Amino acid sequence: MARQSSHRPDADEPDTEFDESSRPTDTATESTADAAADPVEDDPDLDDEGAVAEPANRALWEDVRIDPVEIALPSGSGFTLRAYRMSNEVTPTEIGERDDDDPFHARARRDEEEETVVFLDEDFAESLEAEDREEDPRRGRAVRDDDEADDEDLDDQADEADEEDEDEEAEEVAVFLTHRGKLLLFKSRESLVSFVLSGAPHDMTELDTWDDLVARVQPADIAPLDEDSYELDLVVENLRGGHDTWDPKLLIAAGEVARDLAFALRLPSVLDMLSTGNSLDDLDEALRATANGGLGGFMGRRRLKKIGAQTASLGWRTIIGKISAAVDWRD
Repeated sequence: MARQSSHRPDADEPDTEFDESSRPTDTATESTADAAADPVEDDPDLDDEGAVAEPANRALWEDVRIDPVEIALPSGSGFTLRAYRMSNEVTPTEIGERDDDDPFHARARRDEEEETVVFLDEDFAESLEAEDREEDPRRGRAVRDDDEADDEDLDDQADEADEEDEDEEAEEVAVFLTHRGKLLLFKSRESLVSFVLSGAPHDMTELDTWDDLVARVQPADIAPLDEDSYELDLVVENLRGGHDTWDPKLLIAAGEVARDLAFALRLPSVLDMLSTGNSLDDLDEALRATANGGLGGFMGRRRLKKIGAQTASLGWRTIIGKISAAVDWRD
């Protein structure tokens, strides 16, 4: 016999029949779950205000041959612009009071100081002048005419040699958004674009594609590629950790941007520290060999162990300090 329930509803007990309208819909449940699993603030396609961010216009940067760059320094991170041009197409930034630190100015001053002044006996000097004025009695004026012609030929040859030297010495160099020897760094994309559109003076206005950039750039376009983002603020700490913790990608990228900045900002001491034969250049080459792997990587790791961590970290601390001193932060 089937067992029956002992509970019997009382006549006065209210009817508790389930109302289907109170059941949560599947759509509402799914929406709640989606919102919990996919919060708005973690969506990379949304900006800070929750609006859909426009993708960066990479075609713009390819057309103008200029790129947005992000550089992190101990004092903060900022955006700027960088381009590569031939050295004979651009004018170095004016550094004003830093002329003593400029290799070109120093070399010219050194040449002037080392110039040798020879004092001749007055009688001997007059005899030399007389010989210069003397004419050949048989050829008369022709002597001086030939001499002048020879001088003109020599001048022409010298000019041609100078032009050839300039062509041979031209190389691709980095040009940054600089002004009077200072790197302009902006803490936001909007402030960088506002500066570009403002017409304020800077060294990039000489680029042939600058006007095109001004006409087209938008804040959303200031989106540096991974290879154009540099974390100089982490370099010293990474080097202090010892050989086993050194990050080749971080340090190699730091060396590349430091060389570019040293040339663009006319920091000869930094260029010298990173030049061939110095310990930081040896560090760079060993890191590159390690990153390439294989037998070269094995040899690179052996070379790295010969480089002192303290020496490397102190050297890079000096470099980053000099670069930081040449930065003009803009909000």
